[in-house]
Amino acid sequence: MSLSHLYRDGEGHMDDDDDERENFEITDWDLQNEFNPNRQRHWQTKEEATYGVWAERDSDEERPSFGGKRARDYSAPVNFISAGLKKGAAEEAELEDSDDEEKPVTQDDFPKDFGPKKLKTGGNFKPSQKGFAGGTKSFMDFGSWERHTKGIGQKLLQKMGYVPGRGLGKNAQGIINPIEAKQRKGKGAVGAYGSERTTQSLQDFPVVDSEEEAEEEFQKELSQWRKDPSGSKKKPKYSYKTVEELKAKGRISKKLTAPQKELAQVKVIDMTGREQKVYYSYSQISHKHNVPDDGLPLQSQLPPLPGKEAKAPGFALPELEHNLQLLIDLTEQEIIQNDRQLQYERDMVVNLSHELEKMSEVLDHEERVISNLSKVLEMVEECERRMQPSCSDPLTLDECARVFETLQDKYYEEYRMSDRMDLAVAIVYPLMKDYFKEWDPLKDCAYGTEIVSKWKSLLENDQLLSHGGQDLSADAFHRLIWEVWMPFVRNIVTQWQPRNCDPMVDFLDSWVHIIPVWILDNILDQLIFPKLQKEVDSWNPLTDTVPIHSWIHPWLPLMRARLEPLYSPIRSKLSSALQKWHPSDSSAKLILQPWKDVFTPGSWEAFMVKNIVPKLGMCLGELVINPHQQHMDAFYWVIDWEGMISVSSLVGLLEKHFFPKWLQVLCSWLSNSPNYEEITKWYLGWKSMFSDQVLAHPSIKDKFNEALDIMNRAVSSNVGAYMQPGARENIAYLTHTERRKDFQYEAMQERREAENMAQRGIGAAASSVPMNFKDLIETKAEEHNIVFMPVIGKRHEGKQLYTFGRIVIYIDRGVVFVQGEKTWVPTSLQSLIDMAK
Repeated sequence: MSLSHLYRDGEGHMDDDDDERENFEITDWDLQNEFNPNRQRHWQTKEEATYGVWAERDSDEERPSFGGKRARDYSAPVNFISAGLKKGAAEEAELEDSDDEEKPVTQDDFPKDFGPKKLKTGGNFKPSQKGFAGGTKSFMDFGSWERHTKGIGQKLLQKMGYVPGRGLGKNAQGIINPIEAKQRKGKGAVGAYGSERTTQSLQDFPVVDSEEEAEEEFQKELSQWRKDPSGSKKKPKYSYKTVEELKAKGRISKKLTAPQKELAQVKVIDMTGREQKVYYSYSQISHKHNVPDDGLPLQSQLPPLPGKEAKAPGFALPELEHNLQLLIDLTEQEIIQNDRQLQYERDMVVNLSHELEKMSEVLDHEERVISNLSKVLEMVEECERRMQPSCSDPLTLDECARVFETLQDKYYEEYRMSDRMDLAVAIVYPLMKDYFKEWDPLKDCAYGTEIVSKWKSLLENDQLLSHGGQDLSADAFHRLIWEVWMPFVRNIVTQWQPRNCDPMVDFLDSWVHIIPVWILDNILDQLIFPKLQKEVDSWNPLTDTVPIHSWIHPWLPLMRARLEPLYSPIRSKLSSALQKWHPSDSSAKLILQPWKDVFTPGSWEAFMVKNIVPKLGMCLGELVINPHQQHMDAFYWVIDWEGMISVSSLVGLLEKHFFPKWLQVLCSWLSNSPNYEEITKWYLGWKSMFSDQVLAHPSIKDKFNEALDIMNRAVSSNVGAYMQPGARENIAYLTHTERRKDFQYEAMQERREAENMAQRGIGAAASSVPMNFKDLIETKAEEHNIVFMPVIGKRHEGKQLYTFGRIVIYIDRGVVFVQGEKTWVPTSLQSLIDMAK
């Protein structure tokens, strides 16, 4: 028995009209609970577990499963229900014919169960559990259900560019409302009835439908082959090109980049026609023409329309069309070439006009230069004419200087570019030699200083300073001084006696700021120093009546460190002369005193300790201290050297040779019932013989305090013996007075030192605020007695030049630069002071 006529309805009951099927309808309950992970599950009742799908249940709470057909209980009895009558074959054929007819179908014709609904997956839900209905939850909870899954959906969206918080789509616009459905008119394919986009789609995605454009193009091309329904012939359309358009086309094609120019020269083989053709640029392909018989017209190539015969064109002359096209192309090319030629000629005219202006400016400049050079040449020729011996109006040195001043003021460029060396040698040197012909530098040391200073400003090269190194080939003034002035100086120095130093020193002092430094160094090193060294070697301090410092010390401002080699033989000869000297001879002090500040402190102290201090110690050893008849000559001879020898050396002499004898005499005097007033006067008298500097020494203080202690002990020990009235009080008062003086002197010294330190600190703080590096150098120069002054009219790279002693310097951004042999060298301030000394 067949059971195919049995049907079951959507509630699981058998129905006579429907086929047996699983109901997959999507209800509102499904949509509301699709994204609700917290929905309550439907727990199976006992009746459902017993009877399965035949169990009685409420239709509202029923939700069939998607897991396929339920397992049937074949042990239950079979219930047969009437299924009605099956339709006949004729009725089914009529229904099929009616479906084939094209009639518009509206959305209302479909049952609600067949409406467009999105299928959602899920389990059995109850309609009462409405935890999520579109729009009831916030957007931030969207997709939160993925925490119960592996989150593959969110990851895929992020890989495809989705940003959380923004919409989907190319421009992240998204849509608010669900996608709307649009019913198609008939049963044709997609797009057969035009665009199927809804109003919402056009608002959300306002883009042109490429399919519509393609359809329009296709319909347009298709209509070209159809005969006009009206039967009228279309008029031919003509395209016109103006001359301006052709010119613009030529300009655009002319502006080719480098890669385009390279491609324009590529050889191209065209095999698209009947014959192979060779083009030598891609541009020729664009101008390729249809040669006759290359191919049939497009109309002849297309197959004839069905039911119509192919009709040949009424008037076809391909050869004529080809020739006309060639003429048109040639005419276009000719117009373009003429336009390019015209533009080239215009550019050439503009270029030549600019060149003409430049050449006219150059011509004017050259004419001015020629005019100036001609005037300069006339002045030089006039000077040469007046230099001739037969000239009645000879040229003087002052007039020649005025001529050079005119050249420098009015024709500076020509004067600067000219060879001043040759001009000065030819004109100035003969006049300068004649000017100094009868000059005696020792008698008239200032003769010629003014005229030579004027020529220095005229001839000196600005690039090579006068204080620079020796460069006779580049500086006319240096050569003038070396070849004209220097021979007179050499001649006079050979006849000069070193002991008569004042005229020579005055002569060099007058010329020191005029002559170059290297020439002055040459005079001092090669001419003056050998004469002084020879004279020192022949000097004898025992026989010569003129002291050596009288003709050596005047050279200190000019020579300074150059005299160091002379000091050692001088000390040696003085030491030999002092071997038989006695302190009673005061001439030794007169000879040695001028050298105290010349010799270095170490060498002077060593000389004193070796030659003077032993003699003074011997003199103090011979001193006899007698309170009743004291001879003070030996003591005066020693104290007279206090400023010559150091305080420590003098204190050592007194401690060794004077105070032991003096304290011994005091003790012996106090032991013989002395007169304490006389002892007090004797004590104060000896103390007044020493200076404050010596008394302030701790060793001297200790010796006099020891004498006071001896006197106090002597007064205190004679308690029962006879003592002069008031002696004890006098000694106590003397002790107190002396101690108070020492204390006051120490306090005063400390106060003076504190004041000096405070003044130095205030002065440094006050001077540090406005002081710059130049002021610091000036302060150091004053402390070390060094001349620091600017060189008038001399600059290097715009910086003022200064003389620091005998050194030329300039200051640039807090750095001192000293002129070396070839370049300027930066140096420290201490090194600068050492070099200046």
